[in-house]
Amino acid sequence: MTMDASRREVLTLGAGAAAAILVPRPATAQPVARHGMSVFGDLKYPPDFRHFDYVNPAAPKGGRLSYSPTTWLFNQNPSTFNTLNTLVLKGDAPVGMLVIFDSLMARALDEPDAMYGLVAESVTVEKENVLFRFVLREQARWHDGTPLTADDVVFSILTLKKDGHPALTQSLREVVTAEAHGPHEVTVTFTGKQARDVPLGVAGLPIISKAYYAQHAFTESTLDKPLGSGPYKIGNLAPGRFIEYERVADYWGKDLPVATGRNNFDIIRVEFFRDRQSSFEAFKSGAYWFREEFTSRVWARGYDNFPALRDNKVVRFELPDERASGAQGWWINCRRRKFSDPRIREALILAFDFEWTNAKLMFDSYRRTSSVFEQSDMKARVTAPPDEMALLEPYRDRLPVEVFVDPFVPPKSDGSGKDRHLLLSAQALLKKAGCTVEGGRLRDMDGNAFTVEILDDDPTFMPHALAYIRNLKFLGIDANFRMVDAAQFNARQNSFDYDLIPRRWALSSTPGESLQQFFGSRAAATPGSNNLSGVSDPIVDALIEHVIAAATREELNTAARALDRVLRAGRYWIPHWFKGTHWLAVWDVFGRPEKKPRYGLPFDTAWWFDAEKAEKIGVRV
Repeated sequence: MTMDASRREVLTLGAGAAAAILVPRPATAQPVARHGMSVFGDLKYPPDFRHFDYVNPAAPKGGRLSYSPTTWLFNQNPSTFNTLNTLVLKGDAPVGMLVIFDSLMARALDEPDAMYGLVAESVTVEKENVLFRFVLREQARWHDGTPLTADDVVFSILTLKKDGHPALTQSLREVVTAEAHGPHEVTVTFTGKQARDVPLGVAGLPIISKAYYAQHAFTESTLDKPLGSGPYKIGNLAPGRFIEYERVADYWGKDLPVATGRNNFDIIRVEFFRDRQSSFEAFKSGAYWFREEFTSRVWARGYDNFPALRDNKVVRFELPDERASGAQGWWINCRRRKFSDPRIREALILAFDFEWTNAKLMFDSYRRTSSVFEQSDMKARVTAPPDEMALLEPYRDRLPVEVFVDPFVPPKSDGSGKDRHLLLSAQALLKKAGCTVEGGRLRDMDGNAFTVEILDDDPTFMPHALAYIRNLKFLGIDANFRMVDAAQFNARQNSFDYDLIPRRWALSSTPGESLQQFFGSRAAATPGSNNLSGVSDPIVDALIEHVIAAATREELNTAARALDRVLRAGRYWIPHWFKGTHWLAVWDVFGRPEKKPRYGLPFDTAWWFDAEKAEKIGVRV
């Protein structure tokens, strides 16, 4: 979950499925079937490509991969699980479940947003991006050997639109209908108002079996193993402890270009732990073999006196992380009246001493986050140029001056841990917002004692929070760090029952519908949505529409920067930190391609088990 760089990093439909559509054609142009899709029409790989460049097409099959989760989506929980239904809101599902399902198209991780045919061999865009026609591969099969047909695809789209997890139902609301035309052709009709990424979100949806769910309730929380068609199926499991995914040896799609060199492990085992410290101890003992480190203290000192590292059984290294970093921090629940004034939210930001935290707790390993599009061309900088100004000008009378000049950046502290200048500034902001102090305790604008609870489900982040709490108490705020179990954390998050909650977004390089889920007014009132702060602002909604409507990447970046300015002016979260690398520690039993794709770390799909290395260090499968 949250460490220095948060484990509570959530993938959205747009980010995980890679969302995009083809560029609109002139009305007179004839629709053309294509082997792939991208936001602005460009595709790196030709129709006859053999494999992605970032895989080893000769990678051996076999062996095992075991890891502890770092990313997840839908109702998945990185610390436990009690259901195998990951596509609804109810319950806590295990990380990794989507490997059992195929989708119409598959993501290329060396392009910003491109996808290529998996179950669908081609797609044709008709009626000015309103109708998408997918032709399916006749050889597609479910794990029980029965054909995967157009009826299954239609059933999947309509079922997920009606009863799926909120992240799915929100993404699919502009789908009008899906229809089967024989066993191998599907048309999906949209309203024409859909976000640019929604059609590709549909292409990336998990396909579920119509026949299976005729016998099973789709909306129920259950430990029954669902029927899949993907490269893996569910194997051994112990709820709350581990789950294994077994490679399907006769997987129908194993020789497709999007699958060549991928899905190499016979077994992928996901281990679940209550907290990061117990997870780390398990890694040191060899209980699992792949670990991405998110705690600078552990990275700097935790591997000292580590026998397996000294004996060269474990290796550590860094890989570049060139993706848009997104925004990490404590998100402020603006649905609660005490946080409704942005001056109060800014006071909460000023009370967090990043410089002290970074130096004393994180070995100066990080940089401060300030943007929701950190480490990308979508981040706003300095005075708004004319193109951004043109988008913002209609709202000038409703926006603070800073939006048009320098976007908000958290001020740098003196590093003392208790910067009196910043704390006095915070006190002034609280006073202007109508708060008062009685007997050393802050009262909100309604006269109630001002309390703040930081919700979490892992104790590792406690030192960071306690340092912050000390400064909040200087302001008269009665603050506490509340740790709950993973299931309760998810339940409270889904029902927006918190004051501050930690999260890092993993945004797409070409965002669209995902922005509505994170910051749109509709999502603010949708239980289980990713709009944790409850952002509900018509200006934000309008700027999101500009991002969605962009016809070129330059236009997209311009609109995103304008949106970034307004979101930062809202002071919706207490910014944390980021870094541009992956810290990796692995038992030395893996091979990996020389080239890592820019937009992902596909250790579970592109790496492989190296039997010679394993024998050398005495590891046996």
